Amino acid sequence: MSRTYRAAIIGLGFIGCGDPVSGERIGQDPRNLDGTHFSGYTNCPRVQLVAGCDRDPGNRKRFEQRSGAPVYADAVQMLQAHQPEIVSVATYTPSHPELTWLCFEHGVRVVYCEKPMAQTLAGAEAMRAAEQAANGLLVINHNRRFHPNFWRLRDLIRSGDLGNLTGVRARWPTGRLGNVGTHIIDLIRMCTGREVLAVSGTLDLSEKPDCRGAEFHDPGGWGMLRLEGALMATFHAANFALGPPVIRFEGTAGWASTNGDVVDIHWLDGRTDHWPSARGETTSMDRAVAHIVRWLDGEGSFPVSSEDALRTLEVLIAVHASHARNAAWTPLPLQGTDREMVLNSG
Repeated sequence: MSRTYRAAIIGLGFIGCGDPVSGERIGQDPRNLDGTHFSGYTNCPRVQLVAGCDRDPGNRKRFEQRSGAPVYADAVQMLQAHQPEIVSVATYTPSHPELTWLCFEHGVRVVYCEKPMAQTLAGAEAMRAAEQAANGLLVINHNRRFHPNFWRLRDLIRSGDLGNLTGVRARWPTGRLGNVGTHIIDLIRMCTGREVLAVSGTLDLSEKPDCRGAEFHDPGGWGMLRLEGALMATFHAANFALGPPVIRFEGTAGWASTNGDVVDIHWLDGRTDHWPSARGETTSMDRAVAHIVRWLDGEGSFPVSSEDALRTLEVLIAVHASHARNAAWTPLPLQGTDREMVLNSG
């Protein structure tokens, strides 16, 4: 008989539980999400959601009414009372390193943490160290890593079906390099299979309040990424940009472009292909939870490493470091004081 694993959520708001009140606070609708931590667990028959934790009494009350599971204001009390194997850290970025350490120290096997991974490289490296010390698994919620259309696009590009890559162009509205750009940069790395070697970036310093609160400042910007194999990528993410998020991968035999999770392919010989949205009853977060269960079952390695999220975070911090030097090319891995820069993302 297959074992059932206990899961808990720290952070019972927008992405943690699809809480509509929390979504209203930040001006976003949880119905547009590709899953939540709550739905990922409740949709999986091998997982039992046993508890939740949040500092906000309203979030706690709505979670308890919805799930029937006990709620806590203190994470240590929750961990000691229920000893979950899986814990979601669905809180704001500054708390990720401390909560990740706390979970692994209390015997949690898998920490499923929100993006961006941390505010600093040191914080992200501490999370990786906690994962390794516990012989556990740290999963960062770059949910496109579990989306079937993006798996297909990755395989198509890496197979050479577009020929040799000649460039990548990305644009997205809303700015917010940390909270939104992290998905785009991570997807470029995933689909090309190439690491970023250097960054030239300029931040958009036009005044735009951060939806997560005045204590955060996560601007958009513009820039270029130099990837392995002399491949160049550009990004345009102004604070007040309009239009859908688009990434275009260009090659010597054709190009592929994304619009949300829709993919269109055009080959130079006249062929075309269209992959419609794959959103349906099964979300990317459902798929991530299924992979977590397989890992806990001992059925092989997890398909994504927390090292990937750390490398994506380093690119985002490099944009800030480059901006501080008037968009000068900034090589990766970051060195010296560049490593101390803070991504002030909520």
